[in-house]
Amino acid sequence: MIKRPRRNRVTAAIRNLVRERELSVKHLVWPVFIEAGQGISTPIAPLPGVNRVSVDVLLKQLEEAMDLGILAVALFPKIEDRFKNSSASESVNPEGLVPSAVRLIKERFPDLCVITDVALDPFSSDGHDGIVRENQILNDETVEALAAMAVCHAASGADVVACSDMMDGRVLGIREALDEVEYTNTLICSYSAKYASAFYDPFRVALDSAPRAGDKKTYQMDPANSREALMEVLIDQEEGADWILIKPGMPYLDIVSLARQNTHLPVAVYQVSGEYAMLKAAALSGWLNYEKTLMESLLCFVRAGADMIFTYGAIDAARLLKQR
Repeated sequence: MIKRPRRNRVTAAIRNLVRERELSVKHLVWPVFIEAGQGISTPIAPLPGVNRVSVDVLLKQLEEAMDLGILAVALFPKIEDRFKNSSASESVNPEGLVPSAVRLIKERFPDLCVITDVALDPFSSDGHDGIVRENQILNDETVEALAAMAVCHAASGADVVACSDMMDGRVLGIREALDEVEYTNTLICSYSAKYASAFYDPFRVALDSAPRAGDKKTYQMDPANSREALMEVLIDQEEGADWILIKPGMPYLDIVSLARQNTHLPVAVYQVSGEYAMLKAAALSGWLNYEKTLMESLLCFVRAGADMIFTYGAIDAARLLKQR
């Protein structure tokens, strides 16, 4: 045989020389769950090893995260029921949980990239990403609310506002609202292809943000569709998105690759709660090695074309990368 591809696998040195992709801590974004109060660290049952924390606890955790080289954190709030209503009005409270958290984080860690979630479901008594009226999710009214929410977060110091709602036209609405008040340097990360996935359930437990009625299939995407995903990516690029994001991750690597091949924008991918929970549950049962499967899955995201990875395993991965 003249062609023997195994020659490039003979030794570790050769394998490293010909390696096509490399996972780095700079690829990682750490999603965190926050709640009001002091000294709080509440375990989330379907997400072993992940806690919902008060901001004072998070600030201590961020010291380790930055020491490990993590450059970005994404905030997801659990809002008390007494603040929820059908208009999600708490989402624009400048003294609310998210704006207050952003200010404290940026004061302590000015170089950390702080990403906020722009969606109404944590604040809505209906549990939907949009405003509900007569069992319909209202698109344009929701876009107005999202734009106001994005401005509120930008005013508190958020570096990136990440719209995860999947409403039509929300990127343009947010960009125009930010620019109007001169937050021209605030980035928009658009969840361009967010699928109506069964892998989100642990996240909804963490934030108590499940729909009170119906489902999210009129705005989140059908898992069967890929051409539609590309259309959404290109629309968001045209409307002024700075990053685009694909969610979930591993079951949708083809969509990550499709996006990478068709946009000049940075591509993010979200290893969602159900993906992380599967790795943890299998590891706790002795069926898989958590560390090895975590690192392999993250490398696969990079191979598919992702520039950044949102993962609940960011701290674990950063520790492992530091040991190499």
